[in-house]
Amino acid sequence: MTQFYDARGNIYAVVSPEGVRQRGIELPELAPQAAQTLVDWALPAVEAFCAWAPDTRPAGAKAHRSDGLLIGPFQAAPPYDLLIVNTDGSLAERSGNGLTIFAQALTDQGLMPAQGPCVLKVHHDKRDAVSPVETSVEPAQVEGVHGFWLDLGKPAFGPQAVGALGVEVAELNGHGLSKVAPLSRLNPVWDHSQFVRIGNPHCVTLVAGADALPSNEQMCEPGLSSGLTRIAFAMPTGAGEPCPVGVNLQWAMLESEARIVARVFERGEGPTASSGTSASAVACAAWSVGWVSAGEVAVIMPGGTAPVFLKEKDGELSSVRLFGTARLIL
Repeated sequence: MTQFYDARGNIYAVVSPEGVRQRGIELPELAPQAAQTLVDWALPAVEAFCAWAPDTRPAGAKAHRSDGLLIGPFQAAPPYDLLIVNTDGSLAERSGNGLTIFAQALTDQGLMPAQGPCVLKVHHDKRDAVSPVETSVEPAQVEGVHGFWLDLGKPAFGPQAVGALGVEVAELNGHGLSKVAPLSRLNPVWDHSQFVRIGNPHCVTLVAGADALPSNEQMCEPGLSSGLTRIAFAMPTGAGEPCPVGVNLQWAMLESEARIVARVFERGEGPTASSGTSASAVACAAWSVGWVSAGEVAVIMPGGTAPVFLKEKDGELSSVRLFGTARLIL
């Protein structure tokens, strides 16, 4: 049975490996094998579980009724393997909202430990990152809201962290950043970006005012959409420039102390209401230029506000934790 969950406006379909096979899709028994053979099963699975039923797509809605597909668990007890499938048929290395949704689905199935951490292992096919990417997830409450703290580990910064090629050096208040030419060609004020790897690759563009933040509606307009797709998506959908394997794009503005407003254009998906790892990358980028200090940072996205906790040691970020919550919608 396919279930749909919402995490701050980010919607994922959740299905078991056996549920995929019951649709006649030849998904390998083990997650590592499945990650290396996605060309055979990924798009059929997306169409089977994420596509709108005939004549049910609302006017103006995206091509799929969810932002992606979560397949798992592949075991009956933790640690659990899973696959995060984007709607273009590619695999993600990590998704904060996706992992929050998967943890909630495990809880609803009685598979999540009631106390203590549970390790989730995301398998993927990216050449520039270790597979699986492990995330420790622990049930928690924040201001009376039930959810999960996700330990995303230590971030890495700079073009080399995400495999970016041919970017220029830029400075913001004495901090070394990057100028990504394809972005600044789309908008001249998008000329100061910080690359962050937090399990998957991100490019956070720092802006001074709200008018420089693109809305999700603007990012769907043909001209801007095609330009951002060329940057964010790997070939053949995009150009993979400056990152050959693609990169998630964010824009961030300091609203007030420890509060950052952000917008997101995801690799493999496009504009999205929210993204957990994007929120974490935004908080890390804001810390790198002195906008925020270590501790709790609120990242405000159209789909909701994500609490991110930054831990600092010896002048470096030593760990990043994300709080997420999800609800069953169908």
